[in-house]
Amino acid sequence: MKKILLYLMLACGFFLKASAQDDLLGDLVKDDASKVKQNLTTATFKSTRIINMQSVEMTGKGNLEFMVSHHFGNFWKEGGGLKNLAQLFGFNAGVASTYLSFDYSFTDYMNLGFAMTGDSKYETWAKFRLLRQQTGKKTVPVTVDYLALMSVDAADGPSPDDNTWNRFAFMHQLLIARKFSEKFSLQLNPTYIHYNVVPYGINNVNNIFSMGFGGRYKLSHKTAITFEYSHQFNGYKNLLDESASAVNYVPDLVSLGYDWDTGGHIFQFFLTSTTSSQNIAQLTTNTNDFAKGNFSLGFTLNRSYGIKKVVATH
Repeated sequence: MKKILLYLMLACGFFLKASAQDDLLGDLVKDDASKVKQNLTTATFKSTRIINMQSVEMTGKGNLEFMVSHHFGNFWKEGGGLKNLAQLFGFNAGVASTYLSFDYSFTDYMNLGFAMTGDSKYETWAKFRLLRQQTGKKTVPVTVDYLALMSVDAADGPSPDDNTWNRFAFMHQLLIARKFSEKFSLQLNPTYIHYNVVPYGINNVNNIFSMGFGGRYKLSHKTAITFEYSHQFNGYKNLLDESASAVNYVPDLVSLGYDWDTGGHIFQFFLTSTTSSQNIAQLTTNTNDFAKGNFSLGFTLNRSYGIKKVVATH
C-alpha cells in the first residue's frame, strides 16, 4: 500500500511539473508572438540598374555583378527611307555603344563599381545605402541610396598641353525608391552633374540638373516591364560645340524595357531615346527625340558571382 501511495505521489509531481513547463513554454511563445517583427524590403528591383539608370539595389555582400549593355543605332532615321530597312532598324547600322561594368559590395551598405563605357571613356562610382524600406517596430517608407560617379574621357591620351582634369565629369544622384507591392516599384532620381570644362559659349554651363523616375512592374515570377523617364532642366538649348557650331540637345530621356530572369542571368531587351551607354552623356548631351521616332534598341545581360563566402550570423 505504501508503494502504491509513493507511486501516485511521484506521478502527481511529474504531472504538475510537466504542466508548469507547458505553461512556461506557452507564455514564451505568446511573448515571442507579441513582439513586432522587423520586415526589411527586398528585391525592389531585380538588378543594380533599372534600364540605363542605377537602381537602389546593391550586389550582396561579397558578390560581384558583371553586366554587358549594348545600344544599337537609331531604329528609324527621318529621311533615311529604305536605308533604314537595310540597316535592320539599327541592328546593322554600324553604330553601336557597348557598356561593360563590374559592381562589388564589401558591406551591406556600400557598392563600388567600374565600367568601360565606349569611345575610350570610363566610369567609376560608389553607392551608399542611407535608408532601407521596412515595416515593424521601426517603419521606413522608402529606400534611399546616394550615388557618386566620376567619368573620364581618355580618347586623346595625356598631352603636355592638356590638363587631364579637364576631361573629368562628375555625377551626384539620390535614388529614392519604394516597393508598393510585390508587383510594382517606383524610384525618383534627382541628379546633379558637373563638367570641369565646357566649350565656350553664352549658354554653356558646368553644372546641369535633372529629375528622373523609373519603375518596374512584375508580370510573372520571371518577367517584368521596366521604364525610365528623365528631364534635363538646363544646359541643353542654343549651345556651342568645340567647333563653335550651334547645337541643341533633347532634354527628355525615355526608355522602356522587358526583363527576363533565366535563373542564372537577368536578360533585358529595351528601346531608348539614346544611342549612348554613358549615364552622364545620356542625361546632358542626348540628341535623339523619342517623339520623332529617334530611338534605338538594345539589350543588357548581367550575372552575379560569389567572390567571398559570407557566414550568416544570428
